[in-house]
Amino acid sequence: MLRFAPSPTGDMHIGNLRVAILNYLVAKQRNEPFMVRIEDTDKERNIEGKDTEIMQILEKFSIVHDSVHHQSEHLHMHQTLAVRLLEEGKAFVCTCTPEQLEADREEAKAKRIAYRYSGRCFTVDKAEYAKLKESGEPFVIRIRRPEHDIINHDLIKGDIITAPNEVDSFVILRADGTPTYNFACACDDMLSGVDFIIRGEDHLSNTPKQIHIKEMLGYTEETTYAHLPIILNEHGKKMSKRDKASSVKWLFEQGFIPDAIMNYLLLLGNAKAPKEIFTLPEAIEWFKLENISRSAAKFDIDKLRFLNREHLKMMDDKKLSALFGFADADIGKLAKVYLEEASTINELEARIRPIFSPKNFDNEWGEQMRVMEKLIAQAPMIDTFDEFKSYIMKESGLKGKNFFKPLRLLLTGAEHGPELSDIYPYIKSYLLEVAS
Repeated sequence: MLRFAPSPTGDMHIGNLRVAILNYLVAKQRNEPFMVRIEDTDKERNIEGKDTEIMQILEKFSIVHDSVHHQSEHLHMHQTLAVRLLEEGKAFVCTCTPEQLEADREEAKAKRIAYRYSGRCFTVDKAEYAKLKESGEPFVIRIRRPEHDIINHDLIKGDIITAPNEVDSFVILRADGTPTYNFACACDDMLSGVDFIIRGEDHLSNTPKQIHIKEMLGYTEETTYAHLPIILNEHGKKMSKRDKASSVKWLFEQGFIPDAIMNYLLLLGNAKAPKEIFTLPEAIEWFKLENISRSAAKFDIDKLRFLNREHLKMMDDKKLSALFGFADADIGKLAKVYLEEASTINELEARIRPIFSPKNFDNEWGEQMRVMEKLIAQAPMIDTFDEFKSYIMKESGLKGKNFFKPLRLLLTGAEHGPELSDIYPYIKSYLLEVAS
């Protein structure tokens, strides 16, 4: 079982999308179920509607899940498992105040050592749990730190060994009775049978804690981990929310299409891809996680633009035309003519729309354009551009730039662009609408 576990706390960024794509891809390769788990236990940071938005984005990328649930649905199970660890002596009640904990942190900082839990409540008896619940005094539940090194055999990063004091005795149940991220995540992975976890390397510090939780709960099934290197921005720093290109929604707004974004994210850090342009079903046939570089990969918007152009070229003509409000393969072919100078849907839109919009006759070529407009309105259907050009030229008496400049403006709404002979075959059926 593989899973994608996003939090509904903001826009989906490309790092999250990359994780979703790879988990889905590997699930398909292994012929195993793929689950989506919305990690919504941090109620204060949740944004209403973001869970729906996440699912809609996955649908745009044709990432199909076998099941989906919200982590908050398992709250009772999280609490039950935390209390079980408490009863077994594998966890303890902690009544340390925020002020005490802050003082401990300041002391560690002054000594220039890493902060570790002081152990002040190590000996608090589990019998205190019932008394504390009854009294209403705030407390948390902490898991006891491991007694041995935690070893993670990471597919990308290699073997990672974490010492017990680095894991420490961390909180698993907060004072309000909700689970911490690591506890809820480990419990849900265990309960769902997730045995292959692909996620970003920012989770490397969480992995030993989650392994420890599962061990303490008696879970013995082996889990394979693969932590993806971070994505850097153009300045060589980790991409963050401040980088517009990190947002999947922003990429859509700029006119990038799902197939191109997916193609780009699967190429990141993967020097062994057998080809540069591919679809997700094709990648399922050859992709290997082990081929991803351990080093961070730099986001290159120009590379994405190139891939976007190539995928637009591959798109079904009628489907492409629908992006501009048509259902005509000829308009899709017309758009592809403009791909020599455009890379995104937005850039194509900026060239296609003027063709079908009312023309501006208030310019130096306006008189000639009016003459041509009337001739086109009265002309028979003409199949080829050469015949069309000859007919308008003969009937108007216009020549040279007095002919070609106004004709281009009348047919395309722009002074420059592809050859009119390349454009004409796809707009001839719309001439009365175009030339007005």
